[in-house]
Amino acid sequence: LLSVYQGNRDESNYVDEAQAKQDAECLYEAGEKRWGTDEAQFMTVLCTRNRNHLLRVFDEYRKIADKDITESIKSEMSGDLEDALLAIVKCMRSRTAYFAERLYKSMKGLGTDDDTLIRLMVSRCEIDMIDIKADFKRMYGKSLYAFIKGDTSGDYRKVLLLLCGGDD
Repeated sequence: LLSVYQGNRDESNYVDEAQAKQDAECLYEAGEKRWGTDEAQFMTVLCTRNRNHLLRVFDEYRKIADKDITESIKSEMSGDLEDALLAIVKCMRSRTAYFAERLYKSMKGLGTDDDTLIRLMVSRCEIDMIDIKADFKRMYGKSLYAFIKGDTSGDYRKVLLLLCGGDD
């Protein structure tokens, strides 16, 4: 994950079709096609290629492996590495849907993961909260505002609802 930390990701929008096919083949050979997994190959591709390129790689991977890249990651990886690679794939597909999912998971069930809820609400409120709210409602059938209102109380609720920016 040092590649992510160092910011070595290509930020262009360019997609080299031949390279995308080659990357998909490399991922297949590093995981599904062999005994054991070459985690370094997954890290190299997922941490350094640009979003558009990775979306093409994911399409090519599905053709080669006859399964989604997330299924392969779940079967080939475990623990924190699995979580990190799945997060990368989800973010590449839709950053706002990824954050909507994280917000939902921070509040569902008994108790609230306050650290995650606060971090996401504060860090995303002026960036893409409108899109996150739309994805949240589409994915969970209830507005983020209503979810926060039902899960929190007092001044904490008031601040979170202000960060949310109102009900949809």
